[in-house]
Amino acid sequence: MPRITKVVTRSGDDGHTALGSGRRVPKSSPRVAAYGTVDELNAQLGVALSAGLATELLPSLRQIQNDLFHLGAELCLPPDDLAARPGPRIEPRHLATLDDLIATLNAQLPPLQNFVLPGGHPAAAALHVARTVCRRAEREVVALHQQEPVGPHVIPYLNRLSDALFVLARTQNRLAGVPEPTWNSHA
Repeated sequence: MPRITKVVTRSGDDGHTALGSGRRVPKSSPRVAAYGTVDELNAQLGVALSAGLATELLPSLRQIQNDLFHLGAELCLPPDDLAARPGPRIEPRHLATLDDLIATLNAQLPPLQNFVLPGGHPAAAALHVARTVCRRAEREVVALHQQEPVGPHVIPYLNRLSDALFVLARTQNRLAGVPEPTWNSHA
């Protein structure tokens, strides 16, 4: 279990940071951008959790936050180090959990008749923001993957997670009794 004993190290004052392997890279590197956006996504989920999220959705969101730490741990290691170091990874079970969550929640929602606008209940709006951050994380991981390998389940997990966040936002509005804002294509 990692133990954080010091927060201020000053080691990043020169614009570099250490990957999980200890190798130092510029903070602008695609790998750092990718796992940094995953961290931003996790923080946005914290906003949703603190915005009055329905009790029924809390366990799923907390599990997703934990899974995102697995994903960050996987992304912070370069490909050569990833194979040699044991540690948390995104696995098929994480994808299966998201698939089950999407299917369960979607079965309880009315069919979409129009495009949903982000908004409604504050927690639903926060989940919509998380969904867009998740899509950005996915784009950054895809860009990273064009330069060097990432774990086989990382991109599918982020793709699936953005779908889950959409369904979670719709579910939050339903449980809160707040109508979903929809696009008016004639306005």
